[in-house]
Amino acid sequence: MPAALTKDKDNPSGALAQLRSLLPSLADSAERRTVILLSIGIVIVIGATAVGQIRLNVWQGSFYDALEQKNLPAFAWQLLVFLIIVSILLVLVVSQTLLHELLKVRLREWLTRDLLDEWLVPGRAHRLQFAGEIGVNPDQRMQEDARHLTELTAGLSVGFLQATLLLLSFLGVLWVLSAQVVFVVGGSSFSIPGYMVWSALAFALAGSWLTWLVGRPLIQLHGARYGQEAELRFALVRDSEHAEGIALYGGEADERRLIEGIFCRLTDTMRGLAYRLTKLTWITSGHGWLALVVPIVVAAPGYFGGSLSFGGLMMVVGAFYQVQQSLRWFVDNFAGIADWRATLSRVVTFRDALLTLEQIHHNVPNIEVANHPAGNLALENVTLSLPEGAAALDEAQIEVLPGERVLIVGEPHSGKTALVLALAGLWPWGTGKILVPPRDSMHFIYERPYLPLGTLRSAVAYPLQPGGFDDAAIRSALQQVGLDYLVSSLDRDERWDRMLSLDEQQRLAFARLLLQRPKWAFLDDALSALEPRHRQQLMDFFNGPLAGTSVICTCRTPAHDGFYSRTFNLHRVPKGPRLPLRPRESSKHGR
Repeated sequence: MPAALTKDKDNPSGALAQLRSLLPSLADSAERRTVILLSIGIVIVIGATAVGQIRLNVWQGSFYDALEQKNLPAFAWQLLVFLIIVSILLVLVVSQTLLHELLKVRLREWLTRDLLDEWLVPGRAHRLQFAGEIGVNPDQRMQEDARHLTELTAGLSVGFLQATLLLLSFLGVLWVLSAQVVFVVGGSSFSIPGYMVWSALAFALAGSWLTWLVGRPLIQLHGARYGQEAELRFALVRDSEHAEGIALYGGEADERRLIEGIFCRLTDTMRGLAYRLTKLTWITSGHGWLALVVPIVVAAPGYFGGSLSFGGLMMVVGAFYQVQQSLRWFVDNFAGIADWRATLSRVVTFRDALLTLEQIHHNVPNIEVANHPAGNLALENVTLSLPEGAAALDEAQIEVLPGERVLIVGEPHSGKTALVLALAGLWPWGTGKILVPPRDSMHFIYERPYLPLGTLRSAVAYPLQPGGFDDAAIRSALQQVGLDYLVSSLDRDERWDRMLSLDEQQRLAFARLLLQRPKWAFLDDALSALEPRHRQQLMDFFNGPLAGTSVICTCRTPAHDGFYSRTFNLHRVPKGPRLPLRPRESSKHGR
């Protein structure tokens, strides 16, 4: 089984390896240069902010000394200095916010486009359906998870960089100030080198260790929650799209029970998160409150011993606070890091699955598909592997010439749809060889045609651009298939897959044929919703404007006698490679 389909282990090396796997994609993207420039800008701004924070810490000493000495001119001067320092810091903070937000946008542009590019490789989105759990709800992985990952990555990276620079800056300051904390014991005085630094390290590391101990389970809980949220959204959207059928069957109560079960699992996970976050809050909040008084207590011997002025004490406290805040960055952000790792795992495992789809059902032999040298269609000893068994045509060697009309019949669930998918190169599982005409000469129509989002004009021209057809040709095609009443709606932007009934959608699919005039038409139960006389009217196009088009058709009832030049029977075979059924995998392809 591909590594992408296994669960990510909870270890830092796993997260680092996953992060490294994304870097080549970023390096090859159009957003690389902008991301680098924004990152450099953020580093410069954060560095300048660190310098400003050091200057502000020095100002604290002078300001509080002026207060202690009741020196009004010095006090007024320090207020002016404060306004200058704060004005500069304000500009830097605003600049950092702008650069940070732009970085999040650029990172999302890169990641979303990368996932879309990999997902929409021809045939890959279809094959993902057979990847098991990893293929469930790809929309959430590419929209919500990609957004969340890029925002967390930018936020945590900027926070970590800022904490690191401030830590390095103030460690030196605090080390120097530690010499002013002098202990007096039994009449002798002494100082401990780096005393305040070691105190800050001990305080922050104690909080970090406790946070890691309590918050570690959050990683798995966040991952579980995202999966369950996606499952709930999928169920709600599905019920919305099938509301009419549910109402006709009176299935609302059953759907309610199904959604309630999904929702209960989600709320159980949310309660687990709530309890774990509550435990974590004891640590983070307690650590935060202690941070207000610990530096004063630690530096108090120097102040009461007279080696530290009040201003010096405030400088020590300020430097201690900056060091401690930098060190406790992990404490404050553990929940966010856990969230980031869970989201990273979901995105990377999804992306890896897209790149390793060829390994799905790797133990099942594949049908060889190649171009026919003469542009014909040929099947040589083809056997289809299906979840329910195997299927084959009643003739081992079949060659279809241009202009021929072939009917494929079979019992329900015999694999007719899988055969059409195999002819399109989308069902690789089986044995034998298929030689196909040029791909751009083939046009496939299924029982429920795909209608893209957008205008009706775009739906009629799909997958080509509507600008490639003049208005008169599109109107004529709709009129010929009996959809003349839709001509006035060509430029309306609607959900046409919902607006049109199934028989109207099937007529529209034939309008596409009339527009595009392919050399080969593959019809998979493409007229099932039409009455017999209407089916015959559409099939008669192959004796008129579509004369010369080869027809490969699977259907329940032929359009009329004598239309097809040959008929083949698809039947189950007792021995043959069987396709293992994965969780959530659809069996519709066996029909």
